[in-house]
Amino acid sequence: MSTPATPPTKRSQQLIQTYRMAKATDRFIGLITLGVFLLGAAVGFAVIWFLPGGQGTLKLILSIIGAILFGLLAAIIIFGRRARAAAFKQMEGRPGAAASALQMLRRGWKTDAVVGFTKQQDIVHRVVGPPGIVLVGEGNANRLKTLLATERRKHVRVLPDTPIHEVVCGNGEGEVPLPKLVRHVTKLGRNVKPAEITEILARLKAIDAQRGTVPMPKGPMPTSMKGMRGQQRGR
Repeated sequence: MSTPATPPTKRSQQLIQTYRMAKATDRFIGLITLGVFLLGAAVGFAVIWFLPGGQGTLKLILSIIGAILFGLLAAIIIFGRRARAAAFKQMEGRPGAAASALQMLRRGWKTDAVVGFTKQQDIVHRVVGPPGIVLVGEGNANRLKTLLATERRKHVRVLPDTPIHEVVCGNGEGEVPLPKLVRHVTKLGRNVKPAEITEILARLKAIDAQRGTVPMPKGPMPTSMKGMRGQQRGR
């Protein structure tokens, strides 16, 4: 009687999903990751092997362990970077791409997708975190000026003392490209404390209650970005 196969863990499922997503854009990601692993393994083996002291079987075992660890570390770093680049490339230009990217923000941040929109699919997302409130727009730059100004006024009425930042995601002048969006948002400063963030979120419920349900435009694959976020957090 055969033993049933052990189902893959959530982490392995995320890894497989991320690989399949990335391969659709970066078809050499598997070969490159394997090459990096072998190169890292060779370096790791050499580093341990040529260290002074030790000899014989013990040193060989330690060198092999070092090779595996160095190789895995190098492969994980390169795979993560290429997979992230592939995900951004697939999402760029699609409605809702900025919201998917913002899902990669770590703990201490709260992202609300599509707090404002136009019929032409210009969208404003909201992020609450250490900088305060960040309104992130994507779409036509001219229409977004009015939309962002409207959303700013709504938030100022409820939270007049909270810093409010406006960011437009795009490739135009003064806009932030999608791959750099998360880093740009996290570098806006630390203006509020965690306890204040809790109070801000409580007050924002008044705005959201008046807003009603806002449809999220059909966008790319936020699940793949969430999987990458989980890997970054070490879950």
